[in-house]
Amino acid sequence: MKNILLILTFVTLFISCEKVVEIDVPSIEPKLIIDASFEIYFDENPVTAKNSVKLSLSADYFDEIIPPAIGATVFLTNLVDNSIVTFSDVNSTGNYEPVNNFIPEENVAYELTIVYDSETYKGTAFRIKSTPLTNVEQGNETLFSGEETQLKIEFTDEVASENFYLFNFTNNLFLTLEDRFFNGAIYNFSTFYQEDEIDLPTTVTIKMSGISKDYYDYFRILQGQSGQNGGGPFETVPSSLLGNMINITNEDNFPLGYFHIAETDTFTLDLVELED
Repeated sequence: MKNILLILTFVTLFISCEKVVEIDVPSIEPKLIIDASFEIYFDENPVTAKNSVKLSLSADYFDEIIPPAIGATVFLTNLVDNSIVTFSDVNSTGNYEPVNNFIPEENVAYELTIVYDSETYKGTAFRIKSTPLTNVEQGNETLFSGEETQLKIEFTDEVASENFYLFNFTNNLFLTLEDRFFNGAIYNFSTFYQEDEIDLPTTVTIKMSGISKDYYDYFRILQGQSGQNGGGPFETVPSSLLGNMINITNEDNFPLGYFHIAETDTFTLDLVELED
């Protein structure tokens, strides 16, 4: 009888604990998230560019939907000749594209201006140089489980300056590098897809972009706080991580995200299931 009473008491306490777990998370005022990633495909002939400004609003912690920020005015100013490039959100999805295609020039400062909800946000960026990928191939090495897929990457670093790189692999896997230990040298390294990150056979794209030191530092903190995956680096931007965009109307209502212009090289690779 005592055992039965003990069991009933334990069950009652367990059910009571289950009810206590409910947490009332306070709602926060949404902030503007700015993902302004300009990519210049400098190793193509002719050179092309993908210039987009993705605007969204921060959501409460447990919300699964990131609402787009529509109805904004977005334009880019060349601070050398004061020419302006206007952006438009044609499909009302929060993805703003230039009305007329353009290639950001070297050694020119560009100012991005966003007017949203009667407040003005501004930020400045330069085109950051990069170097082309010299070789990308699938390797046959693995890590701990024996089921990983190896990618072998090679490029030659420019000796003239301190360089920082951002790699973007298919499925939103990112890697940052600085050339502190291989300045001006041929550099090769390996990265791995885990078994649950990719289904073979498949085709993947590798992007290598030159980035500034400030963006390099920012992105490393961003990776540490929000993780690798989740639809991209700016899907879950931490509220305390500030980028290079400033609200000049109301400094207390600061935006999240970043504006950068990167020379980018891409490589497409077919991955296959290797025999043991």
